[in-house]
Amino acid sequence: MTEIGFVKAQSDNLPKIDAFMMTAYFASNPDFMSAEIKGVKAARSERESYGDSAVGYVQVKREGNICVVRARITPEHNVHQKCYAVQAICDETEETIISVQCEDCAAHLGGCKHAIAFLAWLHRRSEDPPSTSTECYWKKSKLASIGTQLKFIKAKDICSVPKH
Repeated sequence: MTEIGFVKAQSDNLPKIDAFMMTAYFASNPDFMSAEIKGVKAARSERESYGDSAVGYVQVKREGNICVVRARITPEHNVHQKCYAVQAICDETEETIISVQCEDCAAHLGGCKHAIAFLAWLHRRSEDPPSTSTECYWKKSKLASIGTQLKFIKAKDICSVPKH
């Protein structure tokens, strides 16, 4: 069930997040200045194979030029644990990211990897080529499905690899 004022996110109602917006946000936000966040942790969190399989139940709310996007991220280390709630707020007129936060994990006060993964996911959705169909993002994440109907998941099923 979506929260009051929110609608289910689809490929045609997400905010546009470009690389410049992400860079400006990370450069100006003290939560993402530590050596831990700048290094390997950030690079791993941004990878497509994690974010695209871990993000689910995405919802959007717009109030004037402010867009709030909320989602659930399945923990990578324990897929049966409660999903983490993440939220991104951006100003669509100014093309700036105001905040990206994870509300549930132990590292949420210092700019955690789930916030990075969610922002990278939003950026990748902004770069997806337009199509005639609309994809709905209000669904359970692929990682959260492990152990329910699926007993295991193959790496090739988590993400699609372009064939050359």
